[in-house]
Amino acid sequence: MINKFIVISIIIFQINNPKILNEKQELSKAYFASGCFWCVESIYENLKGVIKVDSGYSGGFKENPSYNEVISGKTGHAETIEVMYNPNIIEFKTLVKVFFGSHDPSTLNKQGPDVGTQYRSIAFYMSKNEKTIIEQEITDLLNKNLYKKITTQIIPFKKFYIAEEYHQDYKKKNPNNFYIMKVSAPRINKFKMNFKNLIK
Repeated sequence: MINKFIVISIIIFQINNPKILNEKQELSKAYFASGCFWCVESIYENLKGVIKVDSGYSGGFKENPSYNEVISGKTGHAETIEVMYNPNIIEFKTLVKVFFGSHDPSTLNKQGPDVGTQYRSIAFYMSKNEKTIIEQEITDLLNKNLYKKITTQIIPFKKFYIAEEYHQDYKKKNPNNFYIMKVSAPRINKFKMNFKNLIK
């Protein structure tokens, strides 16, 4: 009887709070690849309006790839993040600006010390509008002469394979890891300086 009362109370609470229902219904997803996902995941987790970020693999042909297979460069996949966000708080356009503003899109198959196609720059799109937004951002960056060239691939999203559990929230779980301290932390700190108004 008590359990039934609790369930009914929760349902009534949710019905009387449409904001909760709306937030769940209106969540969107976006996918980006810009180097080691340990770092990229942490960058997007800091943004207002971002609900959840998962590290994984996308852009290739191998089904259900493992980390070791992906870093071999033989799967066609790149280390990718899946961003679940509330479009009422943060727009896809802003996520794209953060994407280009938090890595070097001019280096081909390379990001920092990481080299290989698995670290290439990719902006995935799921609609014509998203593709247009990405293309416009690239045009703006080139017109401002911020880069002589941009190697970022713009490709339609097909499938995301979530990475092994130990890769999720890697920076939070391993703050003293050498790579995190020497590579990820400086990149994340630079991002926070450049996008102060978007940080949670």
